[in-house]
Parts: sequence; C-alpha cells; structure tokens
Amino acid sequence: MKIPFNKPLVFKNEMTNIKKVFQNYRFSGDGEFTKKCSRLMETKFGANKVLLTTSCTHALEMAFILINLRPGDEVICPSYTFVSTVNAFMLRGARPVFVDIREDTLNIDENLIEEKITKKTKAIVPVHYAGVGCNMDKINKIARKYNLFVIEDAAQGVNAKYKGEFLGTIGDMGTYSFHESKNYQCGEGGALLIKNEFFFERAEIIREKGTNRSKFFRGEVDKYTWVDVGSSYLPAEILTAVLYEQLKNMDVIKKKRKQIFEYYYKNFKDLELREKIRLPVIPVECGTNYHMFYILLSSESERNYLLTKLKEKGIYATFHYIPLHTSPTGKKLEYKEGDLPITEKISSQILRLPMFYELTEKEQAYVIENVIKFIQSI
Repeated sequence: MKIPFNKPLVFKNEMTNIKKVFQNYRFSGDGEFTKKCSRLMETKFGANKVLLTTSCTHALEMAFILINLRPGDEVICPSYTFVSTVNAFMLRGARPVFVDIREDTLNIDENLIEEKITKKTKAIVPVHYAGVGCNMDKINKIARKYNLFVIEDAAQGVNAKYKGEFLGTIGDMGTYSFHESKNYQCGEGGALLIKNEFFFERAEIIREKGTNRSKFFRGEVDKYTWVDVGSSYLPAEILTAVLYEQLKNMDVIKKKRKQIFEYYYKNFKDLELREKIRLPVIPVECGTNYHMFYILLSSESERNYLLTKLKEKGIYATFHYIPLHTSPTGKKLEYKEGDLPITEKISSQILRLPMFYELTEKEQAYVIENVIKFIQSI
C-alpha cells in the first residue's frame, strides 16, 4: 500500500468554473470568481475586508508595507514557523525577534512576548500552528499596551476559531494560505484580511502594483496612475475559480478532516497513556480546522527511526520546521542553538502523519497499525 502525505482535493465543479473563465475571456485578477471568493470569506468569517493574493507570503508582504515597516524595526514572532513569516518583513529591513513556543499547542508562548519588546518593536506575528489559535486575548492586550500591530499568520488556520472568532480576523490584519498543502487550496494562493478601514484603500493600491487601478475599474477615477509603492499581488482568475469551489465546501472538508483526526487520536490514545508518544493539544477555547495530525516522540532518534520504517511500508510521514534561529540565516542574525529550547525540542521530536480529504479508513488503519507496531518495537 502506498499512502502519500498529502493529496490535493478536487471537487467536480472546478473544471466547470475554469471553463467559464475561458468563456468570459477574463484570465487576470479581480474577475467574477475572485470577487465571489472575497465576498464569501467576508460573510462567513465576519472579516471587514478580504483581498485575494498570489500566496500567503505576498499577503504578509502587503501587511508589512501597510504598517510602514522600516529598516531597523523589530518584529516579534516564533522561530518555529515557515520562512515566509520572517522573509516578508526582513525584505523591509526589519529584524526578527524570536520567542519560544508553548509545549502544549506549539504556538508562540504569550508569556514570553513582553520581555522581548524594545523601542524598535513594531509588530507581533502570532502563527496559528496546525489550525489551533494562539492566545489572542493576551497578545492583543500586550499590543495595545505598547502600541504595536498584530499581524496573524493564519496560513494553517482558515476556518478555525479562537473564542468564537475566526483566526485571521482578530488582530489588525490576518493572512491565509491556499497552497495545495492546506485544507482549502488552489495550488498557490492566499488572502489578506484587514480589520481597520483606514488600510482598505492603500491595500488595494499596493496589491495593484502601486496604482489606483481598482478605483478606475469601479468608475471612481477616469484613468489610473502610479500613486504608491506596490507589486503584482493579484491571483489569476483560473486559480480563484478553483478556490471558489473549495470555499463553498469548507464545512464539508472540515467535517471529513475532523473524522480523520479523531480516528487517529482515538487509536493512538493508549500509546500516549503509556507515555510512548504525545498527542496534539487543543485548548477548550480553540475551534481547530484539523489542519494536521502529528505525534511527538521521545527523541529525535526515535522520530527518525519511525520515519524510516513507515517509508519502508509505503507510508509517507514527515517532520516539520527546522527552527529559523538555528538556520544559516538565523546564525547570521546572531542566534544559536540553545536559545529557544522548547522550539528545538519539538522540532526534533515531531512526526506528521498522512492527512487529506480522500484518506480512507482502510488506509488510515494501515498507518495506525504500522505506527503502533514500530513504536512498540523501540
């Protein structure tokens, strides 16, 4: 049996939508399906403004342009994240200030943020790992105290909640990913969610290469021109035609992923009770979207052994982030191993299991059977 780590989901109407794009002869951004996706998310998530982008990376870049990030500014974030979180503001000349993560949720430890704040701090970037929300109450409280921006990296958190509010709508801005590895996908894509109306017009300008082209298309100006910095952040209409079908089926997808998650959890609970592994923790205030299922082994050698054995059985499990502070670039920023002990420990122990919509119970049972067998042999 061969079981991939991920398999992109396709519903039956994606091709119908793409055909309509070709019939309309509107291939570039902000056509019918781009607008439908934005409206759908604004309505469902209660977001004040949603702008589709070519990636979550680009949504983050837009957010940091919008807050006028300058060279020498500092941004507080976890080291246990994808490199885009940090690249987006380092391109503006800002420096990452890394904070260790919590051992339960693997999210940034909100109790360690305040001690990292200096006069140069401009923003906090909570990353909602595995679709489980950070402690946004405390993070927003700290941000208000020091007049900082909160930019949520909710790449993994689409359609997940914290205390009843959707991730990405709680800070000043939020960013989503629709990469093929995410719950809702179109190959490559993202979105910027904006709470404050003050940023709406400039966000449109930045997204349209620094021009007021959006106002021109709405008939608000008789010609458009260069008015600010910006770049080409609009996704092609073909991508949003695919995404629209995914978004319409968000709750169907979430329900199936929940079943997969709970089946793993139930069958691995005995291993956790025997202290062989540790399972994901979802605080009561968090409504997850079941983005991934992982287990934590006792050591890196055990994790690597299990990865190898599963691969021999055709099961493609994987590890996750290498901490940014221990990377070559992190070391150039004068970080070193030992600076963030929880981050380093989790990175060496985590193993992510196959998790995708079309994963059958038979396939899942095969994964479970082999995980249990190899862990018991350690």
